[in-house]
Amino acid sequence: MGTDSTPDSTPEPKPSGRGRLSRPRVLRAAVALVDREGLTALTMRSLAVDLGVEPMALYRYADGKQALLDGMVEAFYAEVNERVGDGAGGGTAEGDWRARLHHIGKAFYQVADAHPEVFPLVATRPLSVPLARRPASMLQLNELVLTVLSGAGLDDRGTLRLYRAVVGWAIGFLLVDKRQVIDNPDDPEPLLRLGLHRLPAAEYPLLRTLAPLLIDHDAETEFATGLDALLDRLVP
Repeated sequence: MGTDSTPDSTPEPKPSGRGRLSRPRVLRAAVALVDREGLTALTMRSLAVDLGVEPMALYRYADGKQALLDGMVEAFYAEVNERVGDGAGGGTAEGDWRARLHHIGKAFYQVADAHPEVFPLVATRPLSVPLARRPASMLQLNELVLTVLSGAGLDDRGTLRLYRAVVGWAIGFLLVDKRQVIDNPDDPEPLLRLGLHRLPAAEYPLLRTLAPLLIDHDAETEFATGLDALLDRLVP
């Protein structure tokens, strides 16, 4: 094993990249590339390099960069659905709709936290696509959230109102929290790390004063607490 130099220990040649490709694998690789290098680094060519294939091999799975951007939204929701199904909270009793909603919300938060460069696409790309043509993974999560919220005992109109409020809170919170652009990631001083030292203190006193809290806060707890506050307000 490993050190044996006999012919039997010679690794078998890997299959061609084309043979290993699938749409989920291509999309996961696109997400990984963006996680590592940012959206501007994503091209069909750079993705092909990561996958070890020729760029033309990717066009079977996405017909260009715009399709890759939409595909990453699909991959994002697929990862959320996987976390929702794998977590212990997925088995929560049907009647405990709040606990089930928190389980879904936690999965959504964690995937957004893992892919902050991808999350803005989740908030914006679906807006240009009719509801029925959005990714199946997104529609599946929408259906699940509506199913869970139907356990709150509201009528149909109230359930939809609650659904819009919950989705709006989740996406809005994460857009604010995950899109704080770090100016100097190696600087331990919050003011310098965020680049807020460049702002005149007399004009932006609170932004400068609150810099440590912008860097160091328990965002996942704030997310869950805000969700509870919303539910307390809207559900009798």
